[in-house]
Amino acid sequence: MIEPRPVQLHCRDGISLGADIWRPYRSEPLGHVVINPATGVLARYYHRYAQFLAEHGFWVLTYDYRGIGASRPQRLRGCGYRWSDWGELDFEAALTFARNGHPDSPLLVVGHSIGGFLPGLAPSARVIDRILSVGAQFAYWQDYAKKARARMFLKWHLFMPLVTAALGYFPGKRLGWLEDLPAGVANEWSFRRSRMELSHPPAHRHEILERFAAVKGEILAIAVSDDEYGTPRAIRRGLSYYSNARKIEVLLRPADYALERIGHFDLFHSRHKAGFWLDTVLWLRDAVNPWPGHPFTPEPEHMHLPGKCRAQLSPAGRPS
Repeated sequence: MIEPRPVQLHCRDGISLGADIWRPYRSEPLGHVVINPATGVLARYYHRYAQFLAEHGFWVLTYDYRGIGASRPQRLRGCGYRWSDWGELDFEAALTFARNGHPDSPLLVVGHSIGGFLPGLAPSARVIDRILSVGAQFAYWQDYAKKARARMFLKWHLFMPLVTAALGYFPGKRLGWLEDLPAGVANEWSFRRSRMELSHPPAHRHEILERFAAVKGEILAIAVSDDEYGTPRAIRRGLSYYSNARKIEVLLRPADYALERIGHFDLFHSRHKAGFWLDTVLWLRDAVNPWPGHPFTPEPEHMHLPGKCRAQLSPAGRPS
């Protein structure tokens, strides 16, 4: 079995992140894979999948975002880390580390939930060759599954910001929901609007949009039919920012793997080693979509930019 080696990633603002790398037995890896976790999920949740990819010839990097797991500071209360920091600083550091290892090797990203959306925030995102995103979205509440929308709104967009305001961080671990979150991350989630760039200062929005547009690699976006977060509507909203990437949408159902439920998290469980995990190797290694007969179903609700945002953006996406 290939064992991980702990390393430190150094962000340009001086923050260090805990990370692990898996090196394949072959001298020349098939590609360098960076695994981006979901919000409030430890990197070690993806370690079995990382080991699997290394055993199939990939060099793999896993890491914890600032404020989480091995990258958590001694004091989380009052910490202002935001989702945008995870993309602009943390993922950028992971991308740079991976690229410096074997510059000629394909640079690949596996992103779960927010981890599948935030690559476009990184200044170096243009160097990515291929992305596999699973349930990737940025938590706009109206995109949640209709049957769960009211419950999820109360949980993540009412309860979470109230508790965060009272404690200075979100105690997700104590509640048994997820890992503790920095206040900035929790609030960016809670108050996210339909347009991601509205979470950024007006002077930076054009630059953010250009970073996403600079990504010209391929994206295979996976949705799961019983995922309450990563609905096709939510995933399409996120994909719309990658305007110059070749995008393939895939909708999987539990029955495709003889299961009753998959949901938002299950695909990274080792029970999928002989199924979903093996299928992903085809995409990461050969750019082959393993599920050509599983397109998204048509969306009855067409997405429009809010009127305020339309007024702010020119046809080229520039602030007016």
